[in-house]
Amino acid sequence: MRSVRPLWRISVTASHEAEDAVAEALGAILGCAVSSYFHVKTGVSTVSAFCEQRPVAEVRKKISTGLRRIKDYGLKIGTGKITLAKVRREDWAESWKRHFKPIEIGNELLIKPSWSKRKPRKEQIAVVLDPGLGFGTGQHPTTAFCLHELVRCGKFEARRSFLDIGTGSGILAIAAAKLGYSPVRAFDCDPEAVRVARANARANTVHKKLRITRGNVAKLPIPAAKQYDLICANLISTLLLAERRRIAAQLKRGGTLVLAGILKSEFSGVQRVFAGLGLKLAAVKTENEWRSGSFCYAKENSVGKFE
Repeated sequence: MRSVRPLWRISVTASHEAEDAVAEALGAILGCAVSSYFHVKTGVSTVSAFCEQRPVAEVRKKISTGLRRIKDYGLKIGTGKITLAKVRREDWAESWKRHFKPIEIGNELLIKPSWSKRKPRKEQIAVVLDPGLGFGTGQHPTTAFCLHELVRCGKFEARRSFLDIGTGSGILAIAAAKLGYSPVRAFDCDPEAVRVARANARANTVHKKLRITRGNVAKLPIPAAKQYDLICANLISTLLLAERRRIAAQLKRGGTLVLAGILKSEFSGVQRVFAGLGLKLAAVKTENEWRSGSFCYAKENSVGKFE
């Protein structure tokens, strides 16, 4: 019987605030997928990557440099401890299948992996998306909130325009196209995310109904060349705050701006600065340590909550 070679796990401990940034840096340096685990009691996240070969000393130096750059952007990383361990190889594909289950967004939308035999109900739209192919599978509370808002806002008019800022896997843009939004535009600063999002759009046969490009939120034009009825910006709060004017400039009067990816401890600060631009909170949801909200220019809004 042939022996199975072990894997090498390289991990970085970080604050929950910096978890996504550390994961992106680790994945880019090692050229492989990463996983994250958040310990509720300690408030510490562990970001890990798995390699076929033992990482050389130069890799540790690159990771340390990446962590310093993250700190330069103003994120508090915490200890930033780097550890290396030899671990038993597992069938990761089968492991994903055990944990990644289909989810429903109301009666309108079903998000499912390709191996699931679950069929959508009558008049329910299915989006097929496998984990590990870019951030965003609908499982995370912030992505789920954006999907809920896509469904809710899509009921108002037959055709509404949609902009997805930081598209990741492309899940929101794909869902928007399937729900009848038009035109649909999405962008991400990461070229790999753009590649994956386009592949996912083709797999869902909506690649001709949307436009996915590489772009930077810091370069959005003011005034906007085109404005949208619905915008989703699932980004870290520091980026939302820094680029608030550029983001808000893309929104039509009477439109809805969905802001997600925000820790609940930081949400009031985000709400305050967007209120300074005339945007009022119209809907909010808190789940675990995350809080997401929808904003609009209407003078009078009632704050709603999803049950």
